[in-house]
Order: sequence, then structure tokens, then C-alpha cells
Amino acid sequence: MLRGGSAITTGTSLIEGRRIALVTGTLAEPAVRAVADQVRAAGATDVCVIVLNIQVAALLTADWVARKLALPDDVTFDRVILPGYCDGDASVVAQPLGQAVEKGPKEIDDLYDYLTGAGTASVKDYGAYDIEIIAEINHASKLPPDELVREARALVADGADVIDVGCEPHTDRAAWDGVGDAVRALRDAGMRVSIDSFHPGEVAAACRAGAELVLSVNAANREAARDWGAQVVVIPDDPHTLGGLDATVSFLEKQGVPLRIDPVIEPIGFGFARSLGRYLQVRDRFPDTAMMMGVGNLSEMTGVDSAGVNAMLIGFCQELGIQSVLTTQVINWGRTAVREIDCARRLMYHAASRHTVPRHVDKNLVMLRDTKLRESDPSIYEALASKLTDRNVRLFADTARGELHAMNNHVHVRGDDPFVMFDKLDIDDPSHAFYLGYELAKAVTALTLGKNYTQDQALDWGMLTRDEVSHHERRK
Repeated sequence: MLRGGSAITTGTSLIEGRRIALVTGTLAEPAVRAVADQVRAAGATDVCVIVLNIQVAALLTADWVARKLALPDDVTFDRVILPGYCDGDASVVAQPLGQAVEKGPKEIDDLYDYLTGAGTASVKDYGAYDIEIIAEINHASKLPPDELVREARALVADGADVIDVGCEPHTDRAAWDGVGDAVRALRDAGMRVSIDSFHPGEVAAACRAGAELVLSVNAANREAARDWGAQVVVIPDDPHTLGGLDATVSFLEKQGVPLRIDPVIEPIGFGFARSLGRYLQVRDRFPDTAMMMGVGNLSEMTGVDSAGVNAMLIGFCQELGIQSVLTTQVINWGRTAVREIDCARRLMYHAASRHTVPRHVDKNLVMLRDTKLRESDPSIYEALASKLTDRNVRLFADTARGELHAMNNHVHVRGDDPFVMFDKLDIDDPSHAFYLGYELAKAVTALTLGKNYTQDQALDWGMLTRDEVSHHERRK
């Protein structure tokens, strides 16, 4: 089962022997010229920095640049790069110039990598995967059908391939008489369904309604599995060993019942390491048999952010050929487990199939911190502050040094306490005070966690990033 992905542009040297024009404003000129020197040293024939008569490049619009930008008459450039914040379509600028124009990155710190292609993944069809996600809805019997379907649809949108109807774990009770209706509702909504129950009546009703997979089967219920007409997940009779597993597999194979095996992963402190070893043993014993892992046993039972736990387990499954995983999203620190696994299965497939380490390809799972901190030089902040001519406050976070900078044409404040800094800025407009408070909170968060901060831009939380409309855009 191989699912496809989408192509990513291959990163190669884009500057050797090229003539490049970099367009910027007056405040960013020194930093852009420094990048230009680096690009020349890396092989570009020429890099021309064109400074327009505007302080902040983020205020550029394509229409304004089209009117103001003039290139040297005696040079034909291979690439003309506008600041990434320039508002509008770059083709508006390209038309009067008669040559291609492109928008670069929003941050100057990313400009060198953008121009050279450094750090761009050489990936063809990234996004392929071969691990199936089974997402369990716990205590499904307590949910009205419409709510069950709504929750299932959300899980499918996050990447789930199969919706598992979770029933009460004990069997000394009456069967849930609504299980068939629940399965049919999910099937009618176009979803694949599994049933998680040891109650024979519930399982039989669910399979009649269209459930394609049963979790789980061992010596206690394997006889009944002959009549279900569904694939089953085989588990050991004793979850702390592989006791009884071979006998159940042999019985079901003779009966022609399709199966996959789950040796059962155990929480840390209750045999986790040995349970991983049992997956290795099962793969050696049954090299061609489908396997499953219930990763929720670890992500739900370990008090850490679940993304790293899920990524490591998916990497283990990828190497061992375990092509289905079961998860749930009950505990708050695992509330995005399905999305995490969806990201992880693509990353780990890429790593395993290409024999490369899973890094610098997809940063969706790097959420708490950033993949790389931008380099900063304190002298740059001093130089920038000396050139400001208006009272608008610019904020910067020098995360490497644990220091914030706030500056306008009257003051340059630095420190790590936003309350002390705000008092020194002499802000008397309530709306501006609110704005700065919000931005300072983001900047302090960046210092605390080790993230990059850019004024008026969302912090990068990987797959959890929430896009923001900048203060400037709101005012427009």
C-alpha cells in the first residue's frame, strides 16, 4: 500500500555565472549588501543591490515598484529579486522591465539560502507513505450518531484512513445494541471502519454493518472469527509475552481468515523495551505477515508532547514493515496525534526508502523550537536604530543572546523584561499599546523556547502554526 505525494522543487546552485539584482529599502540596505558579497563569493558573476527610496521594504507594493524601479541599461540580469513582503504580483514589475522578476524570502537571513538553493531538499515526490492510520473514537456508544460521524470526519481530515469504533473493554455486560447503526452511519459517510471489542455480539453486528477489521482476536474469541467475514488483529493471550500467538495465527490461517499481528506495545515502566523486542521477534517469525502497532499505548501513557513519541514509533514501524498503526486522541498532550502520525509517516517513508536521516526535509513536526536560529549581530541593531526617522516601534528578538530590542527614532531599548521595556517606550495610544503588548508577548515566547521572531508574523509552530494577519495588513 503505497500512497503518493507531491513533487518539491529540486535545490541546486542557482547563482553560478549569473547576474542578480536585489531590490530593497534603505533600512535593509547594509544587510542585503552583506548577502550580496556572500553570493558573489559563492560564484555569481555580479550581484547588484538596488535601493529604492523607501525605508521599510515591507511597505513595498508591486505597483509602486513598477513605477520606481530602474535597472542599469548596460546589464541584463538573470534574476531580479523583490523583498518577500512586497505586496502584489511580481509580474506587474516584470512587464515594464521586459524580464522575469521574482519575490524572494520575507527574511533577509533566508536570502542567501534562497538564492543559492542551499537547504532546499532534493526530493522527488515527497509525501509518499505506506503506513495506514487507524484512529479510535473511544467510548463510541456514548456518542449520538451525528456526533460520532462529525468526530470521525475530523479524524479523516487529519489523515486517518480507518475509523475505529471503540467499545467498552469488559465483556460481562449486555452488547451495545446501537453498534450496527453506528458502523452503518460511518460507512454511509464514506469511511472505512474497524470495531474494537471483545464482546462477540458487538463484533458480529459491527461486521454485518460493514466493519472491515476487528480489534482484537486471541484464543478467547478466535472460533467466532470464522463467521465475521472481516480481517482481524491477532494479539497474544498474555500481553506480556507472545504466549498463544502462534496457535491463534495457525488456526485463523487454516480457516482462511485474513489477519494482521499486533504483539502489543506496553507503556514505559511496564515492559516497553521488551515489548519492542517482541515486534522484532514476530517479524522474524512471520516475515510476510501484515502487522499493526497500537501507538496510543505509549503516546497516551507518557507525559510528554506526543509528536516526538509518535515520530519515533512510526520510524520503528517503517523500518520493520509494520504498515498500520492504531492511535487515539484522548489526552490533551496527544490531541493532534493523527496529524502528527500523518506527517511522520511521510517523513519516515522518505528516510527509509532513500537511506537518509529524517531531517531538513519537512519541518512540520518541529513545533516547540525552530529548526535553525537566525544569526544576529548586535551592531546591526545599533545601525538600524540610528537610521530610523519615524516613531513606529520596531521589535526584534536576539534569541541567541536572550535579548529583545525595541526602537524608533527617539529610543532604542533592549532587555528581556517586556514590562520594563514598554515603560521606556513612552507609548500613550491605547491601540498601539495593545499591539506592542501582543508583539512583545510573542517575542518573549521566542526567547523562552528558542524560536525566531519577526514582527507582525506568526511564530513558527510547525504543523500547528496559525497564520496571522499582520498589524500593517489590518490597517490597510
